[in-house]
Amino acid sequence: MIRFRDLLSRSFLGLCFALSLSPASGQFVNVPDKESKTYEGDVALGDYFAAETARIEETTFADIHSLADWEEKRKVYQSQLFEMLGLDPMPERTPLNAVVTGKTERDGVIVENVYFESMPGLFVTGNLYRPAKQDGPLPAILYVCGHGKVEIDGVSYGNKVYYQHHGAWFARNGYVCLTIDTIQLGEIEGTHHGTYREKMWWWNNRGYTPVGVEAWNGSRAVDYLISRPEVDGEKIGITGRSGGGSYSWFTAAIDPRIGVVVPVAGITNLHNHIVDGCVEGHCDCMYMVNTYRWDYAQLAAMIAPRPLLISNTDRDRIFPLEGVVDVYRKTREIYRLYGAETDLGLQITSGPHSDTQELRIHAFRWMNKYLRNDSELISMAATKLFEPAELKVFETLPPEERVTTIHNDFVPAVSVDSLPESVEVLREKAPTWLENLQSKVFRGWPALDGALETEVVNVANKDKRACAVVDFTSQDPYRLRMYVVGPATKSPEAPAKVKVVVLDSESWPAVAAGLAVVFPNQVPNVEPEQAAWEKIAQQETPVFYVLPRGVGPTEWDRDSKERTHIRRRFMLLGQTVAGMQVFDVCRALQVIQERMSQGKDLKIEIQAKGEAAVWTLYASLFSDLLGDLSLSDLPVNNADAPDLLNVSRFVQLPHVALMVAEKLGDKNQLQLSGETNPQWHEVLQAQPWTLEEIKLQD
Repeated sequence: MIRFRDLLSRSFLGLCFALSLSPASGQFVNVPDKESKTYEGDVALGDYFAAETARIEETTFADIHSLADWEEKRKVYQSQLFEMLGLDPMPERTPLNAVVTGKTERDGVIVENVYFESMPGLFVTGNLYRPAKQDGPLPAILYVCGHGKVEIDGVSYGNKVYYQHHGAWFARNGYVCLTIDTIQLGEIEGTHHGTYREKMWWWNNRGYTPVGVEAWNGSRAVDYLISRPEVDGEKIGITGRSGGGSYSWFTAAIDPRIGVVVPVAGITNLHNHIVDGCVEGHCDCMYMVNTYRWDYAQLAAMIAPRPLLISNTDRDRIFPLEGVVDVYRKTREIYRLYGAETDLGLQITSGPHSDTQELRIHAFRWMNKYLRNDSELISMAATKLFEPAELKVFETLPPEERVTTIHNDFVPAVSVDSLPESVEVLREKAPTWLENLQSKVFRGWPALDGALETEVVNVANKDKRACAVVDFTSQDPYRLRMYVVGPATKSPEAPAKVKVVVLDSESWPAVAAGLAVVFPNQVPNVEPEQAAWEKIAQQETPVFYVLPRGVGPTEWDRDSKERTHIRRRFMLLGQTVAGMQVFDVCRALQVIQERMSQGKDLKIEIQAKGEAAVWTLYASLFSDLLGDLSLSDLPVNNADAPDLLNVSRFVQLPHVALMVAEKLGDKNQLQLSGETNPQWHEVLQAQPWTLEEIKLQD
């Protein structure tokens, strides 16, 4: 096998020419792709997800050997969790402005229809159930609802109506219970399915997740419960099923005032979600933005040593039994450190993903045991007592509500207009921006110094053009491919100029059709086109065509729905597709840099368009391969670009462009062109200064 360093350490073009001539044909050699280590995109992707998930699983609690270890780590985890929920900085606990809009009494239960504002304009609607006769403060339950829709004549009554039997049971058995609507399926209908259904990938840019809002609303609901004279503020429990099970975990994890926790069908392990595909059955409200690459036992353990009952059925397809048991088993190790194993319970009953009576009974007994010191058998079933209209809070929805738009501003974001006032300020701020990109945006990257394992798969010569197919390891198991084309020559002199072209799925097909003329076995599933090859062959400069994962040979399923859940799986790994494609560009530039003998006069130009322009801009921050950067159709706003975790908390693309231009120095330029240039003109001309290294081409 030809060594890549031999191709580039002397004259790449001359050696390619010599090696590519076939004695038989005098034209070109075409080696079958069986010698390549690349493989079909969906297989590679499945292997990748399994490997990355296993890495996270292996590190969960791996360095916890004592209670002191856990308590020290817990402080770090607490901070990480707030950040991953979009609660860092923590919102201000503004006045609740609570209002009771109606009251009904039946069968010894009073239900009050109530709303409060968890922050100005963020209305939380709920029903407060309490016994009609009460002597002194009582333990209180916060019941958070799952996705139970109650809609009559096009009007939403809230999922609190769907789950009303839980609140009624607690009130009939000596509790105060507040049942609250969620931001989706409540009386005011917000959004849980931003990435799942609405293609709001900018949620990832913002570091926004609706479970952050639900956890915040739950914590403010505790504020409301404690404010009520009927409630014993030292005895607060939380429970809920499905989505409500999820919010139970998250709310209890961030609010230590909640003393007893019973999440029902709300959590399983990362393997179930990513490898087994349970992510496809869950909306975004089930997930934190997993910047710090947690498995879900870490979330459950944040409740320790408070009494916790993990409750599930054995045939729940979106919370499978194996994953639930795995979460319990790992969480039990933390409870053992506290000597509190008996305060952690696991209940598995027979059934599908459903609100079964068996699940309710054990939840009721758990609350009785820890909040009322009562171990008696349950003799009363949970039944619905009220008509939906009796539980409705608003006659008319408040016009100042922010529930439907809370995703726009729940997590603060940097503005495109907030560019540094001078080059001195840029130089002052750039190190912090870069550190945030490394630790918050691209934290899911492996080390950039891994072995590249470069291999030349094939060489060829056609129409006086020397060509090569080069594979390298970007990140196990991803073996990625570059194609190299340049004028054939026997001269030992190094080329004076080379181009690097980064391709995305939009730009790859035209290039692929030409390369398939030369390498039909190394450009799979592409019909060769002579005209496309002739266009490539017109290039007088050697060109390296770079294909990150998901492009070309490693492309995965093209079905829109499947691609949505692929992108969501990446987020659960603390990554995004685009973030890892930036990594791949960095690795490809390493291959070119490390294997090419660069003379003092060697000129390098890196070109990309559209999505690839975004990958290349970010990769330039982490690469030592400097040269002119020519980017076409580069978006101005993060919301218009491929999603990167948390990036809008720190920078917008103009900030990155300024950082790259400053890094390039006065010998190289960042050239912008294409349809987005009017927007770039507007942004850059609004500043009192700009870097001469940024050039806008008409």
